Amino acid sequence: MTRTTPPRPLDVEALFPELAAYRGTTTRLHPRPGSPTMTDSSVGGPMLWSAEEPWPVCGEAHGRGRGRRPADIHRYRGILAAAWAREQSPGPTEEERELLAELDLEHRLPEVSQTDPLPMIGLAQLYRRDVPDMPPGPEDCDLLQVFWCPFDAHGPSRYDLNLRVRWRRSWEVGDVLAVPPQPLVVGAAGFVPEPCVLHPEQVVSYPFAGLLPEELCARLDAWDETQEEAMRSADEIAAHAVGYQYDLSIPPGWRVGGFASWHATDPYPMDCRSCRTPMHLLLTIDSSEWDGGSGSWKPLEDRDLPAHRSATPTEIVVGRFGELNVFACPTDSNHPHRWSIQ
Repeated sequence: MTRTTPPRPLDVEALFPELAAYRGTTTRLHPRPGSPTMTDSSVGGPMLWSAEEPWPVCGEAHGRGRGRRPADIHRYRGILAAAWAREQSPGPTEEERELLAELDLEHRLPEVSQTDPLPMIGLAQLYRRDVPDMPPGPEDCDLLQVFWCPFDAHGPSRYDLNLRVRWRRSWEVGDVLAVPPQPLVVGAAGFVPEPCVLHPEQVVSYPFAGLLPEELCARLDAWDETQEEAMRSADEIAAHAVGYQYDLSIPPGWRVGGFASWHATDPYPMDCRSCRTPMHLLLTIDSSEWDGGSGSWKPLEDRDLPAHRSATPTEIVVGRFGELNVFACPTDSNHPHRWSIQ
C-alpha cells in the first residue's frame, strides 16, 4: 500500500519566493509493520549478508551483561498490540499484565565481560532502486546497510551511539547468512526495531530556517510568530498554527536525503573529518512518523488511525524520543560518516 503526503497547508514559495532557490527533495520511507525479505528495502528486516563475512560487532569497552532480551521485547509488543486491538474489552487482561511485567524484566549475564564482541543490530537496509534521493555509493554499490550497538555507552560522554554504515554490491553476495548473531540482551527496547516494509515517497523539502540567509530567516521567524498570534487572538486553543519548521519545510519520520533539522540544538558544521568538505544528509532515523506538532505530514492513508498506536511503527527510540541524522561525504562515500541527534 502506498503512502501519500497531504498537500502542504500553504504554498511557502508564494509567501517567500526566495525559497525557490533552496528547494530540494527528500524521500520519506514510510516504514510500516510487515514481513520484508533480505531482497527488500526495510527497517528491522533480514539483511542481505554473506555467510563468509563476519557480522558487525561492537568491541568498545562498556557494560553489556545486563538488559532485556530482544525476543522478550518483540513478544511484549505483540501482546500489547493484540490487547489494544480487541473490539471487546480492549487493553491487557490481568493475566496479560502479569506476563507483560515478566517480559519487561532485565536479565544479567555474569559471564560476559565489557569487551566481549557484541553483535550489532541490523537497523535498516536500502536498495538504491527503491529510494530516489539515495546518493551514489562507492564503486557502483547499490545497497546501504545500517547497524548499531544496542547500548548507548560510547564516546567520552558514555552516552553516545555506535553506528556502522556499510555499502555493498548486492549482486556480489553469494551464500547468504541465514541466521545472523543477535545480542543476548540490549540496553533498551528502543534499540530493537520491529520488521517494517517501506513505502518510499519523494516530497519537496526546504532547509532548516537557521541555515538560510539571516534576513530570510528573520522574516520566516516573524511570520511564524504572526501565525501563532493570530491563533491566540482567534481563541483557537485546539488548533495548530501553520509554521515553517513543522509544516512547510522538513517532514518528520524516516527519510533519505534532503535537509537535516536542528530543532534541538543550534546548527553546527558537519564537515567530513577526512577532507573537510561539508557533508550532506544521508539518512534520518526518527522515533516517530509524526507528532502533535507535525500532524500535517500524516499520510492520507493513515488519517483515520489513532496516533498513539500508528505513529511509531518501527518502535525505534533515538535518545529522548528524537531523531538521528546520518551525514555522508559528497566527494568520497568511503569517508567515515558522521551523525547528530536532534
